[in-house]
Amino acid sequence: MLKRWLLGTQQGAIGPEHLDHYLDEFTFRFHRRTSKSRGKLFYRLAQQAVQVGSVPFATLLKPQPVMSGGVK
Repeated sequence: MLKRWLLGTQQGAIGPEHLDHYLDEFTFRFHRRTSKSRGKLFYRLAQQAVQVGSVPFATLLKPQPVMSGGVK
């Protein structure tokens, strides 16, 4: 199943330096394949999108200084 997923989803274009990340994603998807609450993921994403204020495009492009407590 892993080989089929890598060839189908990733088109076989994976590097050994990123293999751990691909295996983590495959494991996550494998365990969620029969989940009854997959629709909740989109619902929660939409819910968070309307609760968070908008950010100007220029702010997204301008690098923010990183402070010890996170991004300023």
